[in-house]
Amino acid sequence: MAEEAVGLEEGLSAADGPLVAVTFQRNVHRKEKYLESEPKALGITQIGLSVFMIISTSVFLSNGLSHVGGDIVFFITSLVVLVAGSVAVAAQKLHLPTLRACLGMQILASVVSVFNVIFTVARMEDRPHYYWHSYYYNNTAEYRETVHQVENTHSHFFAGAILMEATLVAISVTLAAYCCKVVNCCGSGPKMPVITVQTPAVQQ
Repeated sequence: MAEEAVGLEEGLSAADGPLVAVTFQRNVHRKEKYLESEPKALGITQIGLSVFMIISTSVFLSNGLSHVGGDIVFFITSLVVLVAGSVAVAAQKLHLPTLRACLGMQILASVVSVFNVIFTVARMEDRPHYYWHSYYYNNTAEYRETVHQVENTHSHFFAGAILMEATLVAISVTLAAYCCKVVNCCGSGPKMPVITVQTPAVQQ
């Protein structure tokens, strides 16, 4: 009788408990979401475009085609984007502090890239008019042709620079968005349902 009573109690406890339980838990693999943004490719693109802009601006500055004051600011902002690209590549290891640093750098890179777009448009309008100052002293067809070539090169370069800076804005915003999803800066992290099935105890 005692064994039958114990078996009856076990059967009742198994019947009283739920056979299927649904719980919601945080997705432990959410950091892998960052890899969907192709951070290595985008980070290397940020680095490459920033280096190109720095070198090109240095060439213009060395040839007297730009102003030192404006170029110093442009160098600093381009270096910020370059560092942001390096952090984006390093964040592939999915280390949470690195991902947070990547988020901060990409937000900063987005701001300075927008500034660079505006600054580049302003520089595009600032043509090297001082070449025309020598017009009255060297009024030859060859000199005029040289001046026109310099102005055309100036316009084409800065038109391409505007396109590059716009590309850097898009890259920075994309990486910042994926970092935000990973570090949950805009709200609580997503939860995934976990279904637990309990099998009733088999009575001997």
